[in-house]
Amino acid sequence: MTIVRQPTRAGVRDAAAKIAAILPQTPLLTVEIRGVPVCFKAESLQPIGAFKIRGAWHRLTALDAAARERGVVAFSSGNHAQGIAWAARKLGIPAVVVMPSDAPRVKLDATLAMGAEVVKYDRAAESREKIAAHLAHARGAALVPSFDDPWIIEGQGSAGIEAMTQMIEMKLPDPTNVVVPCGGGGLAAGLALALPEAEITLVEPEGWDDMRRSLEAGWIEPVGDNPPPTACDALQTKEVSQLTFDVLSRRDAKGIAVSEREIRDAQRWAAATLRLVLEPGGSAALAALLAGKVEVTPGLLVILSGGNADPDAYAAVLGSRD
Repeated sequence: MTIVRQPTRAGVRDAAAKIAAILPQTPLLTVEIRGVPVCFKAESLQPIGAFKIRGAWHRLTALDAAARERGVVAFSSGNHAQGIAWAARKLGIPAVVVMPSDAPRVKLDATLAMGAEVVKYDRAAESREKIAAHLAHARGAALVPSFDDPWIIEGQGSAGIEAMTQMIEMKLPDPTNVVVPCGGGGLAAGLALALPEAEITLVEPEGWDDMRRSLEAGWIEPVGDNPPPTACDALQTKEVSQLTFDVLSRRDAKGIAVSEREIRDAQRWAAATLRLVLEPGGSAALAALLAGKVEVTPGLLVILSGGNADPDAYAAVLGSRD
């Protein structure tokens, strides 16, 4: 019988130690909202502009010498792609990333600039998982999913260990509720392991809130046919994995859906108040807070997960007040 490795809190702590050895902490910003200090973890300020660098580093450093030589294959709309490319270049590992043909140019260019090979696909008609699996098999490479992997989950959870440490150092309450953007749930599941005493509130775009519906139903519910368009390219996961669902289900995590307008409002608020550039998906948790869908209580921690915004689209958001 094959024993499938499960993500653990011990693994999250190991990942946090690995990442602390090579990367500075991302800032923890505080703003008083409705009379309560709220903490914002600025993962948008990572070297690749997103939290995905954490899982990629933890996963690739776990490969043995033979596996590193054969290389890795990943699939991503852009942020996981950049995390894999960054870690692979630093470790001298060949990397291939399957990316949608409509991925934001800023993410595609950054992935290529870090030396990864990119294979494009049509997200409406083709399966990135099948393409990546075929490439990995043909090349004898390790397949590194963007969320359905225990090392990836543990690596993403290191953001929670880091935030907890910062909150203690700043003499703030321990995290009681972590509000986090959710695509496949790797970050949310990692935070659930990292912060076992905190409530986990995951946020998805309307029409793409399959994790919310899955948790409420008690089984995995896919997005379904003809989902609405969303600016949150980083959160367009059509079906979550059993691995992330199980972690979040055991922790009784709750889900929230936010509208495209609420996401744009959050991007503008982040620029004006925090002086941060956030991509649409990276601002989803903030959108839920600003829309009044999250109760403001002491110990509230909001994850700002990514800042790789398309320049033209971002300029349009800042220039409008819809």
